[in-house]
Order: sequence, then C-alpha cells, then structure tokens
Amino acid sequence: MTNTPQPILTDTAPAPAGHYAQAIRSGNTLYISGQLPIRADKAPLPDMAFETQARQAIANMLAILKAAGAEPSDLCRVTAYIVGVENWPRFNAVYADMLGTATPARTVVPVPELHYGYLVEIDAIASLPDMTD
Repeated sequence: MTNTPQPILTDTAPAPAGHYAQAIRSGNTLYISGQLPIRADKAPLPDMAFETQARQAIANMLAILKAAGAEPSDLCRVTAYIVGVENWPRFNAVYADMLGTATPARTVVPVPELHYGYLVEIDAIASLPDMTD
C-alpha cells in the first residue's frame, strides 16, 4: 500500500473546472472534491428544479466513488451544501433514495448561494480497500 496521493479521474463525472482533482486517494482514504449539479458531458440539466440538481450532484459523487473502486457503503462522511434550509427535506429524500442502505456520517450546511447559481454541492470521504487487494 502506498500513501502517495493519487488523483482519481473519470469521464463519468464532470472534469475539474479549476486547479483541483475530482478526488484524491491517499492510502485507503478517498477525498472527493465538491460536486456541483453539472453533467459529465456539460449538457444542460433537463430542468433546474432542486431535486434534479441534488440528484445530479450526488450522481457525480457516486460516479467518482465507483471510479475509485468503491461503492456507497464505503462512504464515511458526506457534506452537502444547499441553498435554502427549506430544501433540506427535499435533499434528504433524494439522498436517501440514491444512497439506499448506506448511511455515512453527514453534515448538511444551508448556504446563501453557490457558484454559478446552483443549489447543491456535495463532497465526501470514503474508505477504500487496499490497493494490493
């Protein structure tokens, strides 16, 4: 096992738009960068409803998790930034639907605004199997 940080990059999630990696694997830990509700192909979302945005941001996180060889049950901690505390129940419903039985530690942070006017951003930390497994 190596502790040298290794970037994770998949074309099933949007490419980084700045000076950062989609995720970094360090040893058995995966750090997933904040994911906005942007499709991997950069095509517009079918609508900008809160639930649509939440579903896309979570899908991006899960795509990166999968690219690292992990699954939702490997998530240890998720942080979600949502515009408007009134969206919390709607976020929770989409999140529960998409993560199924996985219940990592989670923080939901209501914020006044996010980049590009989006309503959701989500990041995560996961535990991965040994690279030698």
